[in-house]
Amino acid sequence: MSDSHESEPIRIDTTAAHSARVYDYWLGGTTNFAADRAAGDAVLAARPGLRYSVQANRAFLVRVVQWLAGDMGVRQFLDIGTGIPGKNNTHEVAQAANPASQVVYVDNDPIVLAHAHELLKSTPEGATDYINGDLRDTAKLLSAASRTLDFSQPVGILLLGVLHHIMDEDDPYGIVAQLVAAAAPGSYLVISHPASDLLPATQGEASKRYNQHVATGQRLRSREEVARFFDGLELVEPGLTQWHKWRAGDGPPDGAITGHSGVARVP
Repeated sequence: MSDSHESEPIRIDTTAAHSARVYDYWLGGTTNFAADRAAGDAVLAARPGLRYSVQANRAFLVRVVQWLAGDMGVRQFLDIGTGIPGKNNTHEVAQAANPASQVVYVDNDPIVLAHAHELLKSTPEGATDYINGDLRDTAKLLSAASRTLDFSQPVGILLLGVLHHIMDEDDPYGIVAQLVAAAAPGSYLVISHPASDLLPATQGEASKRYNQHVATGQRLRSREEVARFFDGLELVEPGLTQWHKWRAGDGPPDGAITGHSGVARVP
């Protein structure tokens, strides 16, 4: 495990809702507490179809990693905002396609750190690592990731359901540009982001309730705002779309999904 965090005591406040644990609750996981479930239920009351959306986002991760590791031959992945381990984690999907795949996970939630051992089970040919880091400290994050990943070779940068926790004042576009600048040509940027312009009548109220109950706030963005993250890159088909539509067959109805997603190649 990267850094010296395994020797530090892990302090988890179970009385305050946390984004990773609320998300785990929506996914049907068990690594959550009463405060997380109460916050999750408050949001679900305003946005009843939200569970379909988070499940579809997880399925999007699986399809993207299968495509990158399989069809595109990407052997390295930087998964930022990992969340609590569940089914079909990035290293499991990538190493099923190619056992030599190398995966670095990044998160700054203490409970994710507590479960990091689940993320470090690699094939003998591959490698996995976990960094206890903050996306906003981008240079430090990249330096730590370079202990496992070779940034002179293509890497898949995964930012799934994390950029909405970066407020405008923290310059999310500059953060993404810094990540892309560190990546070799032939790398890929993958983003999924909750939308402000899909189901605005319910999504706005759901976001308001989320910010009232969860310490880690969120900033929803429109399709145009999400598209800006891909400036200068080559979006692959089908372009910027709802995440259940990205190279998928039949899925949940459009009205259940409230997020934009895209995959772009670094030229």
